[in-house]
Amino acid sequence: MARETIQDQRRRLQRIMAALRAAYPQARCELDYSSPLQLLIATILSAQCTDRQVNIVTVDLFKKYRCAADYANAPLPQLEEDIRRIGLFRNKAKNIQAACRTLMEKHRGEVPRTMEELTELGGVGRKTANVVLGNAFNVNAGIVVDTHVARLAGRLGLSAQSAPEKIESALQELAPQENWTLLSHWLIWHGRRRCSARNPDCPGCEISAECPAGRKVLNPNLTPEQRKKMLARI
Repeated sequence: MARETIQDQRRRLQRIMAALRAAYPQARCELDYSSPLQLLIATILSAQCTDRQVNIVTVDLFKKYRCAADYANAPLPQLEEDIRRIGLFRNKAKNIQAACRTLMEKHRGEVPRTMEELTELGGVGRKTANVVLGNAFNVNAGIVVDTHVARLAGRLGLSAQSAPEKIESALQELAPQENWTLLSHWLIWHGRRRCSARNPDCPGCEISAECPAGRKVLNPNLTPEQRKKMLARI
């Protein structure tokens, strides 16, 4: 089989996005927030933690801490206690406080709208900045690459890279910039609902025809044992 050209990949990604748009018309960030600051805090908390768990904790957290100054001035042990149910809570409390102190010192307590300014905040890397920019400000500065996006990019043959920055760069080359935020939502929703890490639902997948891994799994000539082994590898 001839190797896909970049143009072929772009056309295939367009078909993938159209199918995912139809499958998940309500795709969005699943963190609960009502302001850029709340989204920033929730995203910091979400590292190595489920959105569901973060949303449970932030119900009370956002009632108690209303602005950047509240986080910046809180006694650190108290902030740690308020997010104790979140994994890595001590480190995250320090990052939240450092970020909010920088917001107070350099941005009058407001969340900035550029990648450069956001990544200067404590505990904020490119992924977190992309979440905030794309969802709070509708700025398509990049593509969020979490575990779901990384997994699907590999399975779909869109990137052979393992580093998030390189996966993001590959996807940016293939997808129109106006779709960057939505692309991450579609892939994340599909990864959570259909294309799981250990047991992907290839027979029910809406994009199996565009997926090299899915086509291999659905090969009718495979025995059940071969299919099981292949599912464990993809």
